Amino acid sequence: MAPLSVISLSLCFLLPLLSPAISTNSEGNALHALRRRLSDPTNVLQSWDPTLVNPCTWFHVTCDSNNHVIRLDLGNSNISGTLGPELAQLQHLQYLELYKNDISGKIPKELGNLKNLVGLDLYGNRFEGEIPKSFSGLKSLRFLRLNNNNLTGSIPRELTALSNLKVFDVSNNDLCGTIPVDGPFGMFSMP
Repeated sequence: MAPLSVISLSLCFLLPLLSPAISTNSEGNALHALRRRLSDPTNVLQSWDPTLVNPCTWFHVTCDSNNHVIRLDLGNSNISGTLGPELAQLQHLQYLELYKNDISGKIPKELGNLKNLVGLDLYGNRFEGEIPKSFSGLKSLRFLRLNNNNLTGSIPRELTALSNLKVFDVSNNDLCGTIPVDGPFGMFSMP
């Protein structure tokens, strides 16, 4: 009986030490899943090696002192493909910069789960469909640029709950309906 209790006690002390590596691996897995969805003719993602312990050494990825991914800078990188729900696993992400590429498909509603997101720049791609209503959960969001895509539908009224929103650009899409004037939208210029 004694050896089993020693093992249990050892696991109690070791599990907290292992948890940062486990969460970092899930972030690496999420980024590798993104990598598989993208075409990269100029090899900007060649450093994205899934066999590394964490993605903090990859180009275009910035991490905090706890090795959590906080920034993804792939703007103007000549990549194409689609985004998937796995990006929601980047729970510490603050900036998602994917502007001026050739990314298409719908914007994953799961991005609305990224509670720490401050900047979301998806402009200059070929995204289609509606702006996800789930973006209303991005309470830290200050910059939302979705301009120059193929988005349709209306601007979700739920976005008026984003009290920190300072920049909102959805120009050059195929949106319809009225523009909200509540919350931060009352401060934006109409053009």
